[in-house]
Amino acid sequence: MDNSPAPAWKRRLRAPVVGMPIWGEDAPDRIAYAGTESGVWQAHVWDRGTGFRRQVSSHPVGVLGALITTDGASVVWFEDESGSEEGLWWIEPFEGGERRPLRDGLPRGWDGGLAFAGDSIAAAISDRDGFALFVAHGDDPAKELWRSTESIMLGGAGVGQPHLGGLSADGTLVAVEHGEHGNEIHTALRVIDASTGEVIGEQVLESGSVKASAWSPIPGDRRLAFLDESEDFERPAIWDLDTGLVRHLDVPDQGNLFVSEWFPGASAVLLTRWFEGRGDLYRLELDAGSLERLETRPGALTGARIRPDGSIWYRRSSGDDIPRVYAVGGDEIFVPEGETAPPSHAYTSWHFDNGEGDRVHGFYVTPDGEGPFPVMMRVHGGPTWFDEDRYNPEAQALVDMGFAVGMVNYRGSDGYGRVWRDRIIGDIGGPEPVDVNAGLADLVARGIADPSRAVIGGWSWGGYTTLMELGKFPELWVCGVAGVPVGDYVMGYEDLSPSLQAYDRALLGGTPDQVPELMADRNPIVHVDRVRVPVLFLIGENDSRCPFRQAMAYVDRLAAREHPHEVYLFGTGHGSNDIEEEIRQLGSILDFLARNVEGVTVPA
Repeated sequence: MDNSPAPAWKRRLRAPVVGMPIWGEDAPDRIAYAGTESGVWQAHVWDRGTGFRRQVSSHPVGVLGALITTDGASVVWFEDESGSEEGLWWIEPFEGGERRPLRDGLPRGWDGGLAFAGDSIAAAISDRDGFALFVAHGDDPAKELWRSTESIMLGGAGVGQPHLGGLSADGTLVAVEHGEHGNEIHTALRVIDASTGEVIGEQVLESGSVKASAWSPIPGDRRLAFLDESEDFERPAIWDLDTGLVRHLDVPDQGNLFVSEWFPGASAVLLTRWFEGRGDLYRLELDAGSLERLETRPGALTGARIRPDGSIWYRRSSGDDIPRVYAVGGDEIFVPEGETAPPSHAYTSWHFDNGEGDRVHGFYVTPDGEGPFPVMMRVHGGPTWFDEDRYNPEAQALVDMGFAVGMVNYRGSDGYGRVWRDRIIGDIGGPEPVDVNAGLADLVARGIADPSRAVIGGWSWGGYTTLMELGKFPELWVCGVAGVPVGDYVMGYEDLSPSLQAYDRALLGGTPDQVPELMADRNPIVHVDRVRVPVLFLIGENDSRCPFRQAMAYVDRLAAREHPHEVYLFGTGHGSNDIEEEIRQLGSILDFLARNVEGVTVPA
């Protein structure tokens, strides 16, 4: 029997992680969260007063978020049956018992957000026929309040968090972000009577988004915190639905800022700021206008909530530390059961010129010792996402292997203003490689990267950019790793989920068939015959974001000319929530790199 410890890269993945805890507003000791203590992301509950904890879901695909009803009596989660992200909301008693669909009349589909207010709920759900808003009060079945061919999303949330900008505190108003006056990227904000469907008010920008953040917590107080992009960066404001007046809040100039939540009594708000891949929290007193920066640990913030007693919990991570939940000014709230992660390397914040007059930001991380090192330019997805100072076991495994890892927030990335994000609209696949390649050149000039051992890789839009790089700049790379990539853009559009089709129309300026000149140059399959180096593909069989059929069409073109490539197929969708499956996928990447990059081996 081999009793030696597992390699550090496996132990980092197996170290348990918890999402942002969510509590019942009327029962704050009753908490729901998603976590990996079982080895798969699942829904859990925790009674902070008694210490009672249990795993709620045991779904093979996994569950990324868990919510809780206002009274703390039940836990709620969205279950995706195959990995396609199409599924159903479920509810189960906090202590355990029979689970059932959350509400009669609430259909299966793609989740666009769920909000609670007392015994009222609102949910946005899309299907192949379009987008719809559903509302239910008391024990009544959910009724469809609004349907559109354009996107509908509840406001004010992230993955696995309540939509605090969805339902007002008394359940009478519902706020939604929609694409009827713009598109999936430049959304408008509409407030609707939650019983009649009457439109109460609307906020629209000619260029840019308006998004709901959080309603006042006081029943009957019809003030909604929202953000808009009229000044390029996202800025917070408060909209009084009784008077129609809007107050723009006085906040720091740099970075995106939004209202995470209102403090009890609604005299102050909690602001989250994102700037160059790191986050800060502030308390803003509304009457006095005074702004206080709160004590948080440096890194990326992925959630912040105010407890009924006014204390604040937040979730943060950094390049060298796994996500943890802390109290502002205090210690870690609770530690999941399991082995802690081994040490990792910190990220370096980094700026460089892209050769087109732009100052680009990103992060890099290196092994110990002196370079130049083999380098992986690891491209983030989205494209309107961004690399931040956030824990990434894959990047750390590459460092263990001897690689430097460069992460570039190319034009198109979020977090750097509307103009930067919108630069790729109608021009996909152009600015991204330019910025990534300039980043590679800068790392070479700094003595960090060895250009003869440069690898391109990424997931989702990072996979798309990888294939564009390999087809248009084949001389730069010794191999490529394309995780759940876009290989044939035209074919892929046909199989996307409705929200992703709406997003693509906004990003491209129409459907792929309506922009043939763009597709003639920016569709990776057009350039497939120029690929010179080995490619590893990781493809999900039930992916509704970068669908299976179009990815395999690209693979088939390589196979037809017997070009060296490898394919790792997995049975879910755009990724895996199963830690052992993540280990198998990362193992395939490390093994591929060891065979195709000189001087590196799989870390033991």
